[in-house]
Amino acid sequence: MSQRTLRGRSAVIGIGETTYYKRGESPHAEFKLALEAVVKACEDAGIAPRDIDGFASFSNDRSDPSQLAAALGCRELRYANMQWGGGGGGGSAAIGNAAMAIACGSAECVVVFRALAQGQHWRFGLGPQANGVSGNAAHTVPYGLMSPAQMFAMKVMRFMHEHGVRQEALRAIALASYHHAQSNPRAVMYGRPLDEARYDASRWITEPFHLYDCCLENDGAAAMILVSAERAKDFKHEPCYVLAAVAGSQYRAGAGVHNTPDYASASFKTVAPRLYAMAGMGPSDVDVLQCYENFSGGVLMSIVEHGFCTPAECNDYFTLDNLTAPDGDLPLNTSGGNLAECYMHGLGLNIEAVRQVRGTSTAQVPRVEVSMVASGPMVTPVSSCIFGSEATI
Repeated sequence: MSQRTLRGRSAVIGIGETTYYKRGESPHAEFKLALEAVVKACEDAGIAPRDIDGFASFSNDRSDPSQLAAALGCRELRYANMQWGGGGGGGSAAIGNAAMAIACGSAECVVVFRALAQGQHWRFGLGPQANGVSGNAAHTVPYGLMSPAQMFAMKVMRFMHEHGVRQEALRAIALASYHHAQSNPRAVMYGRPLDEARYDASRWITEPFHLYDCCLENDGAAAMILVSAERAKDFKHEPCYVLAAVAGSQYRAGAGVHNTPDYASASFKTVAPRLYAMAGMGPSDVDVLQCYENFSGGVLMSIVEHGFCTPAECNDYFTLDNLTAPDGDLPLNTSGGNLAECYMHGLGLNIEAVRQVRGTSTAQVPRVEVSMVASGPMVTPVSSCIFGSEATI
């Protein structure tokens, strides 16, 4: 294997989250939420906040690393990085950036974080609020194509049409997320179960998305701390190793005005092969998957593009029994995910992947050695990562 790899070079030693609130209901400012999550991750790791020397985030997080370092009392700031790209496509990429900084010696202890307080700033999911539009939006907004749900629905409808995928496949994804959220007290939808009848009766947001196919909008923060693999064994938790973390997208994925040549894609077709090559394994080795759901249809395409099933197999593969812990073939979004736990632009999915390797999930899959995350389908760039236990090194 090439020496130019991140495999097993770093590990997660601490994870932390704030309380998750409904959008606009956080009693705290976004910066304070970020600090709280980082401090909790430090407590989980058993280190002092002043020992952090690097910060990595994504999706244009507003909490400035220099101000965070000052507030946390960090001795030195050696690394600060922001992954470009909108939405949650950068969640696993930010982990990859932290792992690279550690592997190259640029930093020793890097925190990956995401914080949101939409009541303090602005709400995601809205269409344009300005009196005029320009650029790409000038080709879509005048025709009523304004919200993320509308934009991504077109890709999913194309995929479902081309491959004969039925609505029940999307329903299974939503039901699996809500099923797992009922055992997770942190989940915003804890105590609010979902069944087939309620899903079917829910209103259309835009076809093929019912209400329950769309992610939540939340306030809160999440953080995880990485150090080198050599140091990781000195902390109180078993190390959760980064086996692979890659980002990217296919040819002309960023072409404007819906002109990308491979339109019905989650953008993982070139990413997944590099992911598995770095990890030295394939989809059959994955014990549990956390897959970013801005909308359920993106999960459908992501799972296909990561090789878990073919498009022709979707109607049989996407069933509630197959997607739920502990006995499904591919337990999916075991914390409740973006649909039912919270929406921290997907970093909560990465934290849940670490819990599965530690054996501390509220919907634990037995004997997890390999835990995978797919971040941000249908945007560009997207990213994926694979975590592993000591047995995988």
